[in-house]
Amino acid sequence: MQQSTNQLSPILFIPHGAGPLPLLGDPSHQDMVKFLQALTPAFGKPSSIVVISAHWEENIATITSGQTPPLFYDYSGFPDAAYQIQYPAPGDPALVGKMAHLLHQHGIEARLDSHRGFDHGLFVPLAILFPDADIPCVQLSLLHHLHAEAHIQIGKALRELRQENILIIGSGFSFHNLRAFFSQATDAPDAKNEAFEHWLIDTCTNPMLSTLEREENLIYWEHAPFARYCHPREEHLLPLHVCFGLAQSRAKLVFEGRVAGKKTSAFLW
Repeated sequence: MQQSTNQLSPILFIPHGAGPLPLLGDPSHQDMVKFLQALTPAFGKPSSIVVISAHWEENIATITSGQTPPLFYDYSGFPDAAYQIQYPAPGDPALVGKMAHLLHQHGIEARLDSHRGFDHGLFVPLAILFPDADIPCVQLSLLHHLHAEAHIQIGKALRELRQENILIIGSGFSFHNLRAFFSQATDAPDAKNEAFEHWLIDTCTNPMLSTLEREENLIYWEHAPFARYCHPREEHLLPLHVCFGLAQSRAKLVFEGRVAGKKTSAFLW
C-alpha cells in the first residue's frame, strides 16, 4: 500500500464472520475467506492497521494502547482449536497518541486502555488478510449508546489518518440477526435480508446520492426495509458508520455474497 502524496489510504468495511469459524475451515465462510485473501495483494503492506470492531463498546471512545496486546477470545462453545489461535501483532503507541489527539481536537472524549486485548473482530479477519502478524495494530471501540451519528462523527475526527500509510477496517457484519442465522436452512432465501442489503448497497455506492444524503440515510438507518430484523442491535453495523465518516464519499462494493447462509456485503473507500 505505497501512497503517493495525493493518494488517500483505503478504508474497508467487512464481515468478520461468526466467531472463529472463518479460521476453522467452516464451509459457510469460505466465500468470505476467499474474498479477504484476494484483497491482500491490492493493499501491499500498510505501516499500521486500525480496526473498529463490533465486539468492543465503551462509554467513551477507547483505544488499545498496549505494546503487545494479548488476544481476547470473546466467544464460547467452540472446539479447543478456537482458543489456540495466535495473532501476535504489536501495538502502535505513536498512532494511538495521534488518534486520541484527533478525537479530543474534535470535541470527542477518548481514553487509552493498555490492558485490553485484541478481540476476534480484529484477529479473525487479520489472520486471513495479513497472516504474518507483523504489522502494528490498534483497536478502537464503539460507543455503548450506539448512536449512529456519533459514530459518523468519530470517523470524521480521524480523517487525517488517511494521509498516512494506514489501513482502516470496520469489522462487523451487514446482517447480524443471530436467531435468523440458525432458524432456517443455510440456503433458504430470505427476502428481508435481501431488501436491507439492497438498501445498504444503494446507500453506500449509488453515484446519484450526495454525501449529505448518504449520511442522512446512515443516521436514520432504522427506516430502511427490515432494518431491525437484520440488526436487532446495531453494533455490527456501526463500524460502517465510522468508515463512512472517515471517507465522506461513495464506496465501492467489493463483496456481495453469503456468509453463514445470509447475504452480506463489504465496501471499500
